[in-house]
Formats: sequence, C-alpha cells, structure tokens
Amino acid sequence: MNIADRIQHLRKSKGISQEELADKIGVSRQAVSKWESEQSIPDIEKIILLSDYFETTTDFLLKGIEPVQELEKKYSATVFAVAGTILNAIGLVSSIVIWIERQMVFAVGVGLVIMLLGTGIFLTGQFIDTKDKRKAKYLFILPNVWILLFIPLSCCFNIFDGLLGGFAGQFAPIPLLGNSFSTFCLYWIVYIAICVVVDIFMKKRNVNEK
Repeated sequence: MNIADRIQHLRKSKGISQEELADKIGVSRQAVSKWESEQSIPDIEKIILLSDYFETTTDFLLKGIEPVQELEKKYSATVFAVAGTILNAIGLVSSIVIWIERQMVFAVGVGLVIMLLGTGIFLTGQFIDTKDKRKAKYLFILPNVWILLFIPLSCCFNIFDGLLGGFAGQFAPIPLLGNSFSTFCLYWIVYIAICVVVDIFMKKRNVNEK
C-alpha cells in the first residue's frame, strides 16, 4: 500500500467524498483525485494537515508505519447504530405484544419511549465517533425507517379510519381494520412506499459519496 492507497483508505474509512476532503484540507477536488491516482503527492504541509484530520501520524501516511495503538477509548458510531436499531426493534415488538394482550393505549407510549431511547443511543454515537458517523447513519436509517415509521403511521391511520366510522380515537401501534378495508390497504401502500423510497434514496446517496 503506497501513500495514494493510504489516503484513499483513510478517506473512505471516514466516509467522506474527495470534494469533502478537499474542503477540509484547503485544496481542490482535482488535487485529491491526483493524490489518490498517484499522479502527484501532497507536499509536507498537506501531509501534516491530512495526519491531523485523519488522526494518524505523518509516518503512517509517508511510510505506512502503523502508529502505536493507544488504549481504545473511542467507540465506533456503528456499534451505537446497531444498539439503537436493536432497542428500536424491541420497542416496536413490545408495543405490539402489549396491545395484542391488553389493547390499551399505553402500548403506544411504551413503544415510542423505547424507540426514543434507541434513537438517542444512535445520536450519541454520531457525536462520540465522527470517523464512522456517515457509515453508521446509513446503516441505521435503512432498517429504522421501517421500524420508527410503523407506530406513528398506524396511529394516524386509525384516527383517519375513525373519522370514516371505524375505531374512532383508537391509538394503536398496529393498523386496525375497523370498518374501512380500503383505508387499511391504503396504510400498507403508503407505509411500504415511504420506506422503499427512503431506502433507495439512502443507497443512491451512499454510492455517490464513495
């Protein structure tokens, strides 16, 4: 691995584009592109800026000498994203189970509170670890749009269905059939459409930023 490979590896590990790196270092995107394609190498001033930005040593950039590992004190944003996703899933399942067994409104509150904690864990990771925050955000949003949207959309659906003569005022974490089968079907169409559109957008954005 040469200096071009190391710069590219560090940039991709941080989850940023060539243009974003160029802005941070104070050069043009073309300059970063030339560094990564071995058409040129950064001068010593830029090497120092790169080492500071990537939190590594100039020896690693220039010679590939790995820095002495400190006690691991940084937590990966990806771990927080996974933990938040698991907690959000627990919140959704708990809310549905409570509703099925008790059919009480507090089931919605339980689910939303747990999901709030799960999302909070993810956001904490975004502040603690800036290195992997973009990757973590991508991995979090893909499944969580399906999880986090389910309960709020179900509540909105049930209120709307109540206006049509169904379960008026019912706050439930799942869509209730009520008296309007067409509205029930509409819920699933809207829910799936929103989630699919968000996931497609995130995947395209992730590809463009590589």
